[in-house]
Amino acid sequence: MIKQSFFQPDTDTDTDTLLRLSQHRRQLTDSRMSRTIEPSSLEYLEAAVPVTPTEYSNEVDTTNDNGDCVCLNLDTLKCFEVVEHQYEEFGVIFNNCIAIQPSNPAFPTDNAIVLMGAPKGGFLEVAFTRPVNIVKALVTSSQRLLLSAYNRERKIVAQAVLPVGNLANSDSTLLPNALMSVKASQIYSITFCAFDGQFTVDNFSFCS
Repeated sequence: MIKQSFFQPDTDTDTDTLLRLSQHRRQLTDSRMSRTIEPSSLEYLEAAVPVTPTEYSNEVDTTNDNGDCVCLNLDTLKCFEVVEHQYEEFGVIFNNCIAIQPSNPAFPTDNAIVLMGAPKGGFLEVAFTRPVNIVKALVTSSQRLLLSAYNRERKIVAQAVLPVGNLANSDSTLLPNALMSVKASQIYSITFCAFDGQFTVDNFSFCS
């Protein structure tokens, strides 16, 4: 059974504000990445299932949820560094991902370095060398964002939805750095997809 959760805002406010990047981002090419999965090839749910809204805050809970939890230290990365195998020793591999230090105040962060989907905007994938059961991250997005978890067969087993953008300089009812999480047995990969929007990911953590 697919599990799905979403944040419930008071309004339908959204914004098309994009994150400003330097020329470094434009110099990234697909040849520097191991592979790129097109968002159009992924399987998504047709409709959201109303459930209790997931609460969000400015902190990630990395307490032991009946297993071992890891919260990645992104500050070890350099700005505009392509992120792929840097955290493989912890059991995680990134795809279509770079490290950035946002200068746009619309994307406030707790840490100096955060993650962003690139060179293809609006999409970021994480694969786990060993299956996990919980994945959490703080997300700031320019528009609606879908966090999906997949099993070994690439079938969706859990989803979380940020229904509208939550930029700091917008009138969104959602605060920046919303805590999103998915929980299911045997998660082998997850994707963040904002459908041509821009988003940042901070305090990425997972539990087995």
